[in-house]
Formats: sequence, structure tokens, C-alpha cells
Amino acid sequence: MTASTATVRTPIGPFTAVVDADGAVLASGWTDYSAELLSLVHPSLRPASAAELRDLGTVTDAVRAFHDGDLAAIDPVPVRQRSGEFLEHAWEVLRTVEPGSPVTYTAYADLSGRPDAVRAAAMACARNAAALFVPCHRVLRLDGSLGGFRWGLAAKEWLLRHEAHTIAA
Repeated sequence: MTASTATVRTPIGPFTAVVDADGAVLASGWTDYSAELLSLVHPSLRPASAAELRDLGTVTDAVRAFHDGDLAAIDPVPVRQRSGEFLEHAWEVLRTVEPGSPVTYTAYADLSGRPDAVRAAAMACARNAAALFVPCHRVLRLDGSLGGFRWGLAAKEWLLRHEAHTIAA
């Protein structure tokens, strides 16, 4: 299987996506190192090679539009991740968390159907390979602090502020 990658400049820094032949995002994040992203893809989905392109069409358009203020631009972009049943379900649930309305890890566990599985919910965020398209940045600690984020707390803070500001405008 061959995939494609492209990097877009954003206010947070370079954003790279790895996309399957059918257009589904396999991995993405604020880096310009596609090899870093490829290592996040589940082995059953990991492409044998990845062609570096200048543009990924609708995926690149969605990334630019989101950073420019169209927060819904990422919603229709397909994502493909693999893991256990709970994690796959939890990633789908993350896609329903509205921009500007972050939830706590406890609330996220509840939304995912396992209210006592707060650690598992946090693990779903930590193992999410498709940042932005599966918006794990919208999950906070119980006290409202940021918690962790693979791409850095400054990026998470920017994303949350961007979403809140865009909705308020």
C-alpha cells in the first residue's frame, strides 16, 4: 500500500498529514517529519511507502480552512485508525466534541460509554494518530488544565483559543 504526505504551514507550525490512497487520513500532526507520523500508524494500516506531495487536495484544503477559521472544515474528512474496540469507538466519539466546548477526561470517558474508564479515555487521546481530524486537543483535565498533547501544550492552547475566539466572533 502506498500513501501520500504533504506539509502545510500553519500559525502553530508545519502540519503534515499521511493520507491513504482513498483519501482517508492515517496520521497527522504539527511536524514536518512524515516518518514520525508513519510510526504512529497501526501496523495493519502502515503504508509500505509514502509519496511526498505539495498538496493533498481536500485534506490540505481542510487544514488551511480550519486554521483560517472554518472550524467545520475538518469534519467531513475521513479518518482511518485501528486498535481495540474501545479506542476505535473513543476516537469516533472525539469527532463529536464540538469546537469551543472542550470536555474533561471524565466526561469524555462517559461520552465513550465507559464512565469509570477515565485512564482508558486519556489513553485514547494519547494514542490518537490523526490529530486535528480527531480533535483530542478538546479534552482537558478535571481542573480545567490542559493535560498532555503530543504536539505540545502551546499548540493545544492555541487550538483551544482559536476555536473559542472563532465561535465568539
